[in-house]
Amino acid sequence: MNDFLNTFFFGIYPYLAVGVMIFGSILRYDRDPYSWKADSSQLMSRKGLRWGSNLFHVGIILLFFGHLVGLLTPHWAYEPFITAGQKQMVAMVAGGIFGVIAFIGMVILINRRFGNARVSATSSFWDKAILLMLFGQLVLGMLTIPQSAQHPDGSSMIQFANWAQKIVTFQGGAAQHILNQSIIFKLHIVLGLTIFLVFPFTRLVHMFSAPLKYLLRPGYQIVRKR
Repeated sequence: MNDFLNTFFFGIYPYLAVGVMIFGSILRYDRDPYSWKADSSQLMSRKGLRWGSNLFHVGIILLFFGHLVGLLTPHWAYEPFITAGQKQMVAMVAGGIFGVIAFIGMVILINRRFGNARVSATSSFWDKAILLMLFGQLVLGMLTIPQSAQHPDGSSMIQFANWAQKIVTFQGGAAQHILNQSIIFKLHIVLGLTIFLVFPFTRLVHMFSAPLKYLLRPGYQIVRKR
């Protein structure tokens, strides 16, 4: 049973989750394009939005690309310059810093989403659910740091990189790299894949529409002036 669950969640589920994300997003854009938006709640209340949103976005974007580069960079590409243990240490320090930034932002946003009556009343189920899922994923990610510290040689990180690289290159046996890893890492991966799975049903779809100039915009989008 353990082998079956491991194969399903780390060998089959990644393709299922990403497949639903891609095709589900295409169908949503085709069938209901007017729902393809972030649904700003600034009109309901501005309190906490600027700090919470900025901290959350900065932290989560840096964490996402850090994971992307860390997992998909082959060991041979960085081995001449840095050891696996040193790479893991960099990941732990950077991940801890970016994680704290995102954590503070998410606490502000969750308090605003659930604690502000006007914002809460105009929020959909998925507005609240995806925020809690992202928060849970962030907490699990932070919990992996002390777990990683128990393997300072970077051996676990190499196993996760091997898993991710086999998944994206459609190679067999990827799930075996996860079999003996800590439950914290497994939960972190499964929840992350589940976020991909529900992606098309949430406000996260607006990520696909963000133009590059969005990152260099001069200021916040003005929804309401005092």
